[in-house]
Amino acid sequence: MANICSVCGKGVSTGMNVSHSHIRTKRTWKPNLQRVRAIVNGTPTQVKVCTRCLRSGKVKRAI
Repeated sequence: MANICSVCGKGVSTGMNVSHSHIRTKRTWKPNLQRVRAIVNGTPTQVKVCTRCLRSGKVKRAI
């Protein structure tokens, strides 16, 4: 399963590490995904959701 939020679609972003001597190497930033039980279409399912969506209330968690 990919590192993608099932609510907002946030995924891995890429960029460069830049050292003091300006040597550039590739790196990635991964989203902070949590596997939670959420109510999707009236049924509880396990989904990968980023913490921003959890905090903002975009996900209705199942108990």
